Amino acid sequence: MNNAVASSPDELRTRMVDKIQRSIWPPSTQVVEAMLAVPRHEFVPNAPLADAYDDMSVITKTAPDGTALSCASTPTIVGMMLDQLDVQPGQRILEVGAGTGYNAALLAHLTGPTGHVTTVDIDPEVTADARRNLDATGNDRVHVATRDGALGDADHAPYDRIIVTVGAWDIPHAWWTQLRTGGRLVAPLRWRGQTQSIAFTHHGDHMTSESMGLCGFVPMIGQDGERTGHIEPDGHVTLYLDIDQPIAPEHLTNVLDQPKTTTWSRVTVGPDDTFDGIWLRLTATEPGTCRIAADRTAIDTDLCTPAVGVRTPAIVENTSLAYLAIHRPARQPDPDNPQFELGAIGHGPTGAELADRLCAQTRAWDTNRATHPRLTAYLPEAGAVPEYVISKRECRLSITL
Repeated sequence: MNNAVASSPDELRTRMVDKIQRSIWPPSTQVVEAMLAVPRHEFVPNAPLADAYDDMSVITKTAPDGTALSCASTPTIVGMMLDQLDVQPGQRILEVGAGTGYNAALLAHLTGPTGHVTTVDIDPEVTADARRNLDATGNDRVHVATRDGALGDADHAPYDRIIVTVGAWDIPHAWWTQLRTGGRLVAPLRWRGQTQSIAFTHHGDHMTSESMGLCGFVPMIGQDGERTGHIEPDGHVTLYLDIDQPIAPEHLTNVLDQPKTTTWSRVTVGPDDTFDGIWLRLTATEPGTCRIAADRTAIDTDLCTPAVGVRTPAIVENTSLAYLAIHRPARQPDPDNPQFELGAIGHGPTGAELADRLCAQTRAWDTNRATHPRLTAYLPEAGAVPEYVISKRECRLSITL
């Protein structure tokens, strides 16, 4: 952002909110008013003013290896999740992941003087910073607690809304018991290698999704439900799997050296189109759905060329795999509006079949791109559940197309 164009915090904040309103998920009027009222730069005091109001996350704490441990989330994602949460004045809110305190301040604005906001984080440095930022901006009514977010905060329960601002692989039991029946949980939930911000309504022994949107967050400490494995000797290509999947990456070593089958779907996308809906469909139809990531060496040597290098859906079955691919056809109807075709690349004994199945789901997605599957989370003790579920430690997930 150019400080010569807009230098004051108020001008920059207005520009930030204008951009959010033009995003693929424009938030409600109430959320817009909150984001205009709360000064984001005062929650990231060490960041340049332009960065504080750019549509980017601001890292506030890192591990010795450079891994992000805490940050102020990207404003468009903040707006989307608050819109999903549908906060009403006077409600009791639990936030898991205190961050800089900025999101808690927005929640306090949305709940008003009769509401109550609690924010928790496992890291005492993070909660200390959040407390300091909240006090400095007049948000002393927000309760800040240092504790494991998976435990919630029973002292201030029950809650009308729970929002999770760290990446969650599971839905801990405490979130079920501390959220009122009929209340809403918004969490960046990870399964089969991708993360979606899911807005759930609580129905007792199950929760049903009301909306979902692609996102990415710093992972929650203590939820180690994802495993990884290299599928070629030098570690240039990695699979990301869930612990309930009977997939052995070691059985796929050197599978990429086997002859490949490339199948194109005849489905095209523009340069700004998203196609993560294909991944969602795969999680409902293919038990072997996972994430494949290839580094620059693998891509440049044509060893593995996924649609998006660091995060692309793949299907694994026994000693074969297929992954989503993309290319730009030579013939372009409109050179000023380039189109890219989606397809699949398969390796191994049944790689061609897997590639065909992936393309079939791509074509099914193309018939109605705006439709998202319905996600239902069940408590482990829930009675009748669908036959195919994704098993996590504290819940089971069912995806319905």
